[in-house]
Amino acid sequence: MAVKLDPQLLEILACPSDDHAPLRTGTPDDPGADMLTCTSCGRRFPIVDGIPVLLLDEAQEPQDPPDGG
Repeated sequence: MAVKLDPQLLEILACPSDDHAPLRTGTPDDPGADMLTCTSCGRRFPIVDGIPVLLLDEAQEPQDPPDGG
């Protein structure tokens, strides 16, 4: 079940890595996941009890994309 975040909050949230890229809800594999995914580095940040945990130590590293050829 996807957590609903305030759209205004989502607009100002950014990845805590050096590039500070915007975040999107869900993951590429599961758009309804209770996660925020960085649009640049691909790290996934959990949402716990409705609160995004934007700590690099708590982030899931991006999965390698499948080999396209």
